Amino acid sequence: MEGCTDRDAFKARVPVVTYEDLRPEIERIANGDRSNIISSHPISDSGTSAGERKLMPTIEDELDRRQMLYSLLMPVMNLFVPGLDKGKGLYFLFIKSETKTPGGLPARPVLTSYYKSDHFKYRPFDAYQVYTSPTPAILCTDSFQSMYSQMLCGLLVRTEVLRVGAVFASGLLRAIRFLQLHWKELARDIETGTLSAKVVEPSIRAAVAEVLEPNPDLAAFVAAECAKDNWEGIITRMWPNTKYLDVIVTGAMAQYIPTLKFYSGGLPMACTMYASSECYFGLNLRPMCDPSEVTGFHNAAPQFRFVRRKNVLLSIDSDKTDEAELQAAVERAARLLAPYGASIVEYTSEADATTIPGHYVVYWELMLKDCREGLWPEAAVFERCCLEMEEALNSVYRQGRNGDAIGPLEIRVVRGGTFEEVMDYAISRGASINQYKAPRCVSFGPIIELLNSRVLSKHFSPACPKYGPPKK
Repeated sequence: MEGCTDRDAFKARVPVVTYEDLRPEIERIANGDRSNIISSHPISDSGTSAGERKLMPTIEDELDRRQMLYSLLMPVMNLFVPGLDKGKGLYFLFIKSETKTPGGLPARPVLTSYYKSDHFKYRPFDAYQVYTSPTPAILCTDSFQSMYSQMLCGLLVRTEVLRVGAVFASGLLRAIRFLQLHWKELARDIETGTLSAKVVEPSIRAAVAEVLEPNPDLAAFVAAECAKDNWEGIITRMWPNTKYLDVIVTGAMAQYIPTLKFYSGGLPMACTMYASSECYFGLNLRPMCDPSEVTGFHNAAPQFRFVRRKNVLLSIDSDKTDEAELQAAVERAARLLAPYGASIVEYTSEADATTIPGHYVVYWELMLKDCREGLWPEAAVFERCCLEMEEALNSVYRQGRNGDAIGPLEIRVVRGGTFEEVMDYAISRGASINQYKAPRCVSFGPIIELLNSRVLSKHFSPACPKYGPPKK
């Protein structure tokens, strides 16, 4: 095989593998083995992905390759939106907490690795990559201090902002919700030229002090716009020169498109590259088109659209919950109903993106052994069931809940016979009665409407599930 360059020989020597195929080697690296197991280059980091975080060894050269790809994004965008080097980008960027593997390698999300690297912190000036957010704010793990200072700095240069974005659509909507909750404090800071005492990180205070000075006119404008009941088009009202939104709106993030259109006044949404935690695939050479039109070829290079994550049932942000995980969570919560003689007949779920942040909704149809009045479980029992389900979900979900990425899980109890009606509806649309099974997740509008019209009660998780911060 030596010296062969044909495709079949390559496939024979380098077969397609899954994470499970490589898990033993990855665990050796995580546990401290520094021999040339997967790469001849030293492993510098251990990125993470998927529901229960999967470790992905990374070498220093990989950040060089990613940096090179980043440098190509804006020149491509400039072909469609000229003049992007004449203004700034308001991007809400955040890092997440990290741990260490038993062998001492840092284990953290891929973007956290990039933001904390010298590649990002000491990047050379690029007129196409001027951000309004100070680097210390992006590198702060306290979500309030980070968001507050990034929003404040974005407001201070509102007319210079040419694009607004975040990694995921959900992150940009969280920023808008943050503005709804804290505009009075932000306006006060702008008026007085002093940063809120709630922001205590010295590096952030020093960075913000360089751009913050009293501006009563701007403060009055922010207050007047945010005090209005109608927030339609708030992005273009706050940042009037915004040409597009730079966010991922494919896959599970597509559920946020209507809300983003409402808040942006219909601005175009650009997805600039093909990427995943495992690797970056390439550039999107048609970033301004609808995701459904990305497909086809550019010369011999394939163009494709991201449809969904494999085996993922529910996703709000970076969380990924599959059917088996949801089933286990429901079974765990159902045990709390046993003392009341209640059991779950059937269930389904949806990722509700109409709230900010979005949250999981689980529909339960119950059966009682004793139907006498007064034996129905009280509201507090269902609330405990919500929290019990959250405790059973993966660490990425629980981390998102302990931050501000995911809202409290909700259980909606529906009346008896509801899932029979769902089945009847599915059969009326052509489903086979012999092969029908209740869907464990629904996104089809008429079925969601049917479920919601049969709701008897709604219950939310009363607290965040346990998620311990990494030990220092």
